[in-house]
Amino acid sequence: MNKAILMGRLTRDPEVRYTQGENQMAIARYTLAVDRRFNRNGDENTADFINCVSFGKTAEFAERYFRKGTKIAISGRIQTGSYTNKDGAKVYTTEVVVEEQEFAESKGSNSGSSDSGFGGPSHQSAAPMAASDGFMNIPDGIDEELPFN
Repeated sequence: MNKAILMGRLTRDPEVRYTQGENQMAIARYTLAVDRRFNRNGDENTADFINCVSFGKTAEFAERYFRKGTKIAISGRIQTGSYTNKDGAKVYTTEVVVEEQEFAESKGSNSGSSDSGFGGPSHQSAAPMAASDGFMNIPDGIDEELPFN
C-alpha cells in the first residue's frame, strides 16, 4: 500500500502548466512545508519540504484557490523517478501525487496554531461559515467544482 497524508503550508503559489494537444490537462506543482512533530534538540520547529503534483480538476482547483501560506491537507501516493540532467548526472526525484486536497483552516485564521486536520470544521473551502444546523455553507463561486452538481 502506498498512501501519504500530509498537512502543511504552501511555500509558494502553485505552478500550473497545461499539456499540449487536443485534450489539455492542468498539472499543478507545489511544495508543502510540513512541521515535524518532534525535535531532538528541543530547538525551534523544523519542517520537511515535500514536493507535490496534482492533475486535472485537482490541479485547476489548486491554481484557482491555493496561495503561498495556505494551510492544506492532502492525501495521495509517493512516486519516485529519475532523469539525466543537462550535465549528464542522474537526478532522483520523490514527490507526492495528490489524489485529494482540502483546506485545513478557514480563510480568516492565519496563525499556525490551528489544528484542524482531515475532517475538521474548516477543511472544505477558503471561507466556510458554520451554519446553526452543524453543516457548512458552500461559498460562492465554487459550484462548478462540486462533483454532484
